[in-house]
Amino acid sequence: LFRSAAMKLATEEWNAVFDWFVNGWLPARNIVKESLGGAVEVHPSGQIVVLTRYCPWKEHLLQLEECAGISGRTKYLLLEDEISKKWRINAVPVKCGSFGDRLSLPEEWRGLRDEELSTKAGIKDCTFIHRSGFTGGNASYEGVLAMAVEALRIGEAL
Repeated sequence: LFRSAAMKLATEEWNAVFDWFVNGWLPARNIVKESLGGAVEVHPSGQIVVLTRYCPWKEHLLQLEECAGISGRTKYLLLEDEISKKWRINAVPVKCGSFGDRLSLPEEWRGLRDEELSTKAGIKDCTFIHRSGFTGGNASYEGVLAMAVEALRIGEAL
């Protein structure tokens, strides 16, 4: 009885992991590859990538940059939250599993929300910046793109 239950549990777990890889992780590589290929259309520097839809992106982005000979180029990844329809900005990590970012969002924005953040950044409809500077948000694509462009400008000035 115990062996049968354990085998059933292991089979269910295996199927769930297999399903995630086949239907989530593997297709994500093409989504990230397509998005990375369009980066210079988003911003001439190629440092801002807009993900066409949510997927696991970090490992794929870092590997694809390395294969293309542009390791470290992407500083920010933008994506629309599928539920709220608001936009997110994510600082790209130095490496997978790292808490360090290639270019964290500006220190003077960190921990701010809504109108206070919009006033400080000079960009309308900002929603938040995490206090560590790895992520933030805006109500619109135009707003989150403006945040990324301004964050690049501030980062280059440092």
